[in-house]
Amino acid sequence: MKILLVEDEEGIASLIRRGLEKANLSVDRAPDGTTGLQMARERTYSLVILDLMLPGINGLRICEALRAEQNPVPILMLTARDAVEDRVRGLETGADDYLPKPFDFAELLARVRALLRRDKVHRTRVIRIADLELDTAQRRVTRAGVEIGLSHREYDLLEALASRESQILTRDVILDRVWMDEDSLSNTVDVYIGALRKKVDAGHEVKLIQTVRGVGYTLRAPMVGESP
Repeated sequence: MKILLVEDEEGIASLIRRGLEKANLSVDRAPDGTTGLQMARERTYSLVILDLMLPGINGLRICEALRAEQNPVPILMLTARDAVEDRVRGLETGADDYLPKPFDFAELLARVRALLRRDKVHRTRVIRIADLELDTAQRRVTRAGVEIGLSHREYDLLEALASRESQILTRDVILDRVWMDEDSLSNTVDVYIGALRKKVDAGHEVKLIQTVRGVGYTLRAPMVGESP
């Protein structure tokens, strides 16, 4: 597996590279944002480790550019900043995980391996529930054959529900697994659920996204004999 490391600090880049190569992972390194974006566009990587503060183009702009081009490569964002708003901005631009500096390399390696495992599963996985279909490799959603346009966060929330069909996800679980941010407000989940319903269920007799009052949300097709 080939990893792209976009990091301008020589000491940190060397530490990460040595550690990943010791774990039998191949690493290309870009010392600035402009070079990093070019390499991510021209070559195929299993993962991008992306610093937020970079000369040339910063990490947020790189992340936005890759996602706008429908590049699904997993992105782990690194930054010296630890403010909640910076974590949120990184995730909302399309990063898959976030690790503030300074960090322990063992934690970075664990997150890298988790993202690589998840991506390997996603690349071969299509989730079907009733007439709803999620192509997790392309992050593409259709219902009754009609494609549904979702934001990055809306897709992540829908996939979290669909991959756990019929299981109830509480707001706290959604915040932890999708937002990865315990500081977000639980009513943020309600807002995104409302947006998903308008896109996924509106105009369809069968409503797939269901509220379990006082607990959370679930996505499932009605059972035989059950009213939609």
